[in-house]
Amino acid sequence: MIYHPKALGGYSIAEKLTIPGILAVPLPLYSPTSAFPSPILPVGDLGGPLNRASHRLAVWLAAASMKGTLNRWRREALGLAPARNELELHGRPVLRLYPYSPAVIPTPADWDAYSLATGYWFLEHTPGWTPEPALLRFLDGGPPPVYVGFGSMPSEDAAAKTSVILAALAETGLRGVLATGWGGLASTRVPDDVFVLDAAPHDWLFPRMAAVVHHGGAGTTGAGMRAGVPAVICPFFGDQPFWGRRVAALGIGPEPIAQKRLTVERLAAALRRVTEDAGMRDRAAALGAKIRAEDGISRAIQAIEAYSGQQPIPSHDRIANATAVV
Repeated sequence: MIYHPKALGGYSIAEKLTIPGILAVPLPLYSPTSAFPSPILPVGDLGGPLNRASHRLAVWLAAASMKGTLNRWRREALGLAPARNELELHGRPVLRLYPYSPAVIPTPADWDAYSLATGYWFLEHTPGWTPEPALLRFLDGGPPPVYVGFGSMPSEDAAAKTSVILAALAETGLRGVLATGWGGLASTRVPDDVFVLDAAPHDWLFPRMAAVVHHGGAGTTGAGMRAGVPAVICPFFGDQPFWGRRVAALGIGPEPIAQKRLTVERLAAALRRVTEDAGMRDRAAALGAKIRAEDGISRAIQAIEAYSGQQPIPSHDRIANATAVV
């Protein structure tokens, strides 16, 4: 049973069926470490012991609200006793797979053998997908534009936020691709050097951009890094500020701009930085090459097979150097 922690029954079903249970989540939530604080807490580095304590606190907070409902379901539907520790199952630790690159977050020295950053698990874009002719004409009609999109994140005033973005693009003289998403930005009249897009596969679109501006979700951040282009992260909540700080720490983007602090002046300054800083562009390109050379899916399969077969989990170094056939 391979499950995301938001699928609350995953652990319990694996327990009931007496089969291995494996956590898979794209950020390092369930492996306490002194190296950095929990990604879902709105804090920077707290220092070793407090960093480690923050992970335990975050996991407890995440589970607390549903604990009673989940235990009642375990008792009534599965005939199980209340869950005590969902990081242990059948007498051993649960395997925790983190599908991001160790080049993005170096593997902490204090992680146990059951915590593994495998590399990203990318989905290629839908076979047969083709871009609309108007998009191709826009991309061919000038220098690489800047992508701006906030995915599924809602906005209290999408029109006002769109105006900020258009003004920042105009101030910097950059072309833009504006992804309207699920309500974060408004589809409105735009100048000729801005293209309004409903959606396009990131693996096709991002390599054609000069930089990407987005909310900092784990998937979008990974896609931008894979493309090898700098990023401006404008987080809303959750783990998004964490990924924004990682982008800045890696030197492939400026410090994140929280949505509440997003202004024309701040965004324009960030856009100038990501499009004019040659060192930042070079670091982003080098990181993209590392990520594209990884095979996170094969590494995950190798770990899953070892765990399911009651074998030792391959170490981080052994996994990185292994060749697996999928």
